[in-house]
Amino acid sequence: MLPWSADLAGRLEEHVISSDLLRGNPLNDPHERPVLVYVPPGYDDEPDRRYPTVYSIQGFTGHIGMWHNRMSYRQPFPETADAVFASGEAPPAIVVFVDAWTTHGGSQFLDSPGTGRYHSYLCDEVVPWVDANYRTLDAPEHRAISGKSSGGYGAMITPMLRPDLFGALATHAGDALFEYVYQLEFPQCVRYLRKYDGDIWRWWDDFTSRASFTKPEDMVLLNNLGMALCYSANEDGTPELPFDPVTGVIRQDVWERWLGWDPVRMVPRHAEAMRAQRAIWIDGGTRDEWYLDVGAQAFRRALLDAGVADDAIHFELFDAGHGGIDYRYPLALAWLCRSIAP
Repeated sequence: MLPWSADLAGRLEEHVISSDLLRGNPLNDPHERPVLVYVPPGYDDEPDRRYPTVYSIQGFTGHIGMWHNRMSYRQPFPETADAVFASGEAPPAIVVFVDAWTTHGGSQFLDSPGTGRYHSYLCDEVVPWVDANYRTLDAPEHRAISGKSSGGYGAMITPMLRPDLFGALATHAGDALFEYVYQLEFPQCVRYLRKYDGDIWRWWDDFTSRASFTKPEDMVLLNNLGMALCYSANEDGTPELPFDPVTGVIRQDVWERWLGWDPVRMVPRHAEAMRAQRAIWIDGGTRDEWYLDVGAQAFRRALLDAGVADDAIHFELFDAGHGGIDYRYPLALAWLCRSIAP
């Protein structure tokens, strides 16, 4: 296996989208966003052919440059995706890699007064831009979305909110069943915040003054601050933590706002949209540190209870933790492409 980038059978093109929706966002993050578009082998040989599209979104703290990261003895996803098409394992498709990074780690692909309009950016700017610039099949039955962790969360909720755009999804260890994903970290936050007098912004000032992730509290506090900005920000953009940072007592009104965005709890409200999905891939590792295998089971059960056909769902648990499961991405990609092919 090469320790450096390999030649692709298809082509990966780099672009920048200037977003009107992200301009002037609450965190002053860039409104000009990179987007990578992969076109499969043969794209240039059949100028009249149109292709299904799979949108690939990232987990918390992810940014688009990470798709080029190369682990020892593994290839990055753009290369393993290319291999899926080069081998004929799946019918050809266009794959779009979307950036939704924010200063505080991510957007959960939602519109929030704390971060900006990232759901609308994806649905109302990126998708139309891709359809205008590439030969896509512009219909939900030929458009899928896929992601891991927070990206898996985005892949679950985006088709619920926009079934007019997305007709298939793959979620790898996606955030679901929030009482296990998030609530178990709340007492950790309280302990870590003691040396910051219960003020998460004092931690943030410290975090941004030094090398990142050099203290044990960094990831836990960043994750909870980031989620509060997405799920429970006030109209002025101020995040509300769902627990008292000194006593740890749950702030039930704020916690209910978080629970309202739990995919497991969202399914009944969006049952018709989920029944319209052509294909739903759900997987997770049985040693996942955030119990996202349990969330995966609960999400599948909610779908079945909502009337989603069992044969529309691929459900799989496997021996792994939360990290290092990128080898699952091309498996889901091939399955999705077979499902959304014309």
